[in-house]
Parts: sequence; structure tokens; C-alpha cells
Amino acid sequence: MTESTDRPTPTHVTLELGTLEHLRDQLRERGQRPSIAFGPQTSTDLLEAIHIVEEYGAMCEAMYLMMAVDNRVVNAEREVLRGALDVLSSGRVRTVHMEAMLDSAARKIAHDGAKKRLAKVIEALKDDPARAEATVILAAAVAAADSRIVPEEHALLNELFLGLGIDQVRADEILGAIDGKLAAKGV
Repeated sequence: MTESTDRPTPTHVTLELGTLEHLRDQLRERGQRPSIAFGPQTSTDLLEAIHIVEEYGAMCEAMYLMMAVDNRVVNAEREVLRGALDVLSSGRVRTVHMEAMLDSAARKIAHDGAKKRLAKVIEALKDDPARAEATVILAAAVAAADSRIVPEEHALLNELFLGLGIDQVRADEILGAIDGKLAAKGV
């Protein structure tokens, strides 16, 4: 298999907190809404849970990596992550699913280490540009959840951008488009 040369070579990506504030705030607000699901009760629920993990597991793990990179996980980050999964899944990902995916991500990172897990996340997402771009932007929103982006979060964002082949110009386009759409919808 040959590598595609359609994408420009990524450079060092710099994200500004101000660019992410609207997205972060909207995802956090959406993530504060309570979920009424208590867990899979039937085989249909179990099958749906498996599908959700297959579809959103790598994205959730990337956001968890961002939450944990500074060695402190705060509630605001969990709310942004929950809001992101709610938006991505049109409400299908419930709190119980999210908690299971976060627990799984934490166990995998504890067992394999963050670098290896990041490589696995990149591998899972790199062939799907839309999911890759969404993941990086949502991870950036998680980084901005506590109203600051620390050097460890910047470094992880750059590793994601580089690994997924997303350059600064494209990142700015995506952020601008998402922020504009959310503002237009009043989300």
C-alpha cells in the first residue's frame, strides 16, 4: 500500500484558547444534561453498546488522553467529553457508555502507557479524515475545558495533528467552521 500525498505535511500546530472557547462552552453545556440510561439490560442494548464502543471508542480514548495528559482530570473536561459524544452520536451515547469507554481507556493507558495508546488511536483514525479531524478538534475542546491549555496538552495536540496528517491551516478551517455553525444554531 502506498501513502497518499494529497495532504500537506503537518507543521507545528498552535491553538489559541480563545478559538476554542465557544466550542468548549457549548459542549460542556450539552454534557451537563443528565442521562437516564442505567446500563445495557437486553441483548439489543448490549449490541448497541458494542456498536457504540466500536464507533466512538478511539475518539473517546483520544479525548481521555487529553484529559489525563496533565495528570489531573476535572469535571469540566468530563462534561465537555460527554457533550462531544452526545453531539457525535445524536444522543445515542449515554453516560453509562461514556463511563465504560473512559474506564477502558484508563485501563489501557495504565497497562500499555500513553504513547502506545496514542499510537493505537492514531492508527484507528488516520484512514478516516472526517473522524480524525473531529477527534482532534474535540480533544482540543477538552484541553480548553478548564479555561487553560497547558504545555502537555499542546504537545499532545501536536502529536495528534502530526500523526493524523492535519496541518495548521486545516485545523483553523475546521475550528472556524464548527464555531460558526454552533453560533448560527444557537447551540
